Amino acid sequence: MNITVVGTGYVGLVSGTCFADSGNNVTCVDIDENKVNELREGNVPIYEPGLKTIFSRVIREERLSFTTDLAEAVKDAEIIFLCLPTPPGADGQADLSAVLKVAGDLGELIEDYKVIVNKSTVPVGTADRVREAIAAKTDVEFDIVSNPEFLREGAAVEDFRKPERVVIGTSSERAAEIMTTLYEPFVRSGNPIIVMDERSSELTKYAANAMLATKITFMNEIANICEKVGANVDNIRRGIGTDSRIGKRFLFAGIGYGGSCFPKDVQAIHYTAGQNGYDFKIIDSVMKVNEAQKVSIVKKMEDYYGTSDFSGKTFGLWGLSFKPETDDIREAPALYIAKELVARGANLKAYDPEAIETFKKATSQEVLDNTTFVGSQQKAIEDVDALVICTEWNEFRRPTIDRFQDHMRDSIIFDGRNLYDLERARKANIKYISVGRPSINVE
Repeated sequence: MNITVVGTGYVGLVSGTCFADSGNNVTCVDIDENKVNELREGNVPIYEPGLKTIFSRVIREERLSFTTDLAEAVKDAEIIFLCLPTPPGADGQADLSAVLKVAGDLGELIEDYKVIVNKSTVPVGTADRVREAIAAKTDVEFDIVSNPEFLREGAAVEDFRKPERVVIGTSSERAAEIMTTLYEPFVRSGNPIIVMDERSSELTKYAANAMLATKITFMNEIANICEKVGANVDNIRRGIGTDSRIGKRFLFAGIGYGGSCFPKDVQAIHYTAGQNGYDFKIIDSVMKVNEAQKVSIVKKMEDYYGTSDFSGKTFGLWGLSFKPETDDIREAPALYIAKELVARGANLKAYDPEAIETFKKATSQEVLDNTTFVGSQQKAIEDVDALVICTEWNEFRRPTIDRFQDHMRDSIIFDGRNLYDLERARKANIKYISVGRPSINVE
């Protein structure tokens, strides 16, 4: 099939590359000329495991191309995917200006039947608004489809190529058949293609992310109770995770969720509920708890030092991205933790395998002025007063915990991701404070 993908952000680039890899001819469109030129030269602007290899292959085989010319890109397209940003406003409402702008442009450009797909995460009713924006400018036949993405950053290529399910929201049998044909190569193992109405499809994406964010937040609440009563959240996770009704995933306590999806989508479903006269109390609590959880490790540090003045102290920071295997720092707890520590007078030595440059672009000048970015995890713990772990990169799990005290001024770890075994920390005489578990070697 001939496919056009409008927008070369995270979703657009992964989707376009993977569709091309399955034998389609894909043209990606973006208004950013510099970005398009970089992509044409084979440079991938995001870090995502496996993406670069496939990207290079489909470019070489001439199944993936890039342009700034929307008219040329959609001329021969059978399917047009809208993969455009929908950032939240101050009230949590998704900003649809980019989506509706392109929809209006398409109304002036399409000359024959097209399937136009909302791949962006959009509020309920967006399919209707896109349909109206296009129909206002053309009499050409077209169909609108809602096709939400369920890609985990750090595993997006695998998720796209082997989806657990594909959701297609459309009232058109013709569009449903075309979309089913497109996705059939990705579900050969028998995972379902679920066809439903557009509004249910739009809400499905928000409901999925809201549920996962709620599971994370629930376990963080349990962890906070554990710290009050002397229990261990790891034991509780194992105890409930074996219940098939609950499942094992998303039960790890820590310093909260971040990224481009969970915070935005939770806010959006909360806003949608409010606009329709419903008080979504659970989601309201999820947002409030997560905001506090992001900087909960700083409160543990204040309790340990007996002061909120960290002047003269230097802390190592392991992990800047919101999760491992990505350079995405949007709503990453490390952003908030670094800001709070610097505001209390601390200096930082920070390391992340992939996200240092994106972190630099997103943080404040005050944090930059008080942070030394280093090229290895080893350098980040040399001559520091404590180590703060913000992201659970696999390489952070491997160091021999017994040797931390050989490099630090004070061998104390504030672990926001519960990476290490408590008994091993005890035997190594490491002071170890984590989330929802007993503190080790701390009086």
